[in-house]
Amino acid sequence: MSGPVKIALVGLGWWGQKMLSVLQAAPDDIRVVHAVEPNTDTVSALCASKGVVLSKDYADALNDPEVEAVVLATPHSLHTGQIAQAVAAGKNVFCEKPLALTAAEAARSVDLCRRAGLVLGMGHERRFEPPVADMLARADAGKLGRIHQIEANFSHDKFVTIDRDNWRVKATEAPAGGMTATGIHLLDLSVRLLGRAESVLCICEQLSSDLPQGDTVAAYVKFAGGGTSYVSASLANPFMSRFTVYGSKGWIDIRDKAHVEAPAGWVVTSAMAGGPIETVEIGKAEPVKDNLVAFARAVRGQAEYPITGEHLVNNIALLEAVFASARSGQIEKVAHPVAAAVEA
Repeated sequence: MSGPVKIALVGLGWWGQKMLSVLQAAPDDIRVVHAVEPNTDTVSALCASKGVVLSKDYADALNDPEVEAVVLATPHSLHTGQIAQAVAAGKNVFCEKPLALTAAEAARSVDLCRRAGLVLGMGHERRFEPPVADMLARADAGKLGRIHQIEANFSHDKFVTIDRDNWRVKATEAPAGGMTATGIHLLDLSVRLLGRAESVLCICEQLSSDLPQGDTVAAYVKFAGGGTSYVSASLANPFMSRFTVYGSKGWIDIRDKAHVEAPAGWVVTSAMAGGPIETVEIGKAEPVKDNLVAFARAVRGQAEYPITGEHLVNNIALLEAVFASARSGQIEKVAHPVAAAVEA
């Protein structure tokens, strides 16, 4: 097939509306033709203004012959079932993070899509931020040498004032503070750079809010191939996002100027062995759009989607261990029976 990939956007809350907005800038690659939202009254005018069919029922989108792929911006616990339904209907899938809440469910979804020959995209837009993409390319090329350590924080206070009935602040949907909201991106980049995690110690506390899952979380991860990552996140302090990687030949520190909801560019400080510390500013980009475009191009067979099944499963295996450690207060091992199977 040719032309833009026609998608159904499932879930038109805060983030679903963000994706609907940014995709207007990619009409040649991807186009929203159907939307699913149980609360149709809140978005009916928005969908009508964009010429998008609106349904309350997910099945309507799956039965729509025009829809080639679904984009899931839905509660975390629904992802596994919704992916299975999409695969059964022959639809490609782009899923907001996290893919699942357990490694077994993540492996099941990856395997279903692989066996059906369908693309599984993931809302890890941090990989598509220009300075992060450059950092990953430099690491892959060996320019940073042996990666030793990662330090990262991704915090915001957007959830402090939302209704406590919202699924985003329920401990059952989002355990361990901000780990599923923001920290998951940092775990993903850590796994991308250092491979499969071996163990993790996580501390999650409720320090200055009534958020039931806690508002402040820190995880210290040891990787099977050596190296460590310290990931922290708060849901109760003003926006902050930084990712720093240290290698034997150099280090790079990337700081966002604003939340990815409305990106304003980045400040990148780095030093290579024997050279000076340098700071540069990177202009605005729209990584949410760029990730979805990469997904659409993979659906069209124009390029491989860069986030592999192995990355996806290893990330959720680490996330599951983070949850366990937050409950126990102890170092927890990361399960690893699934990474090889998903690439077979």
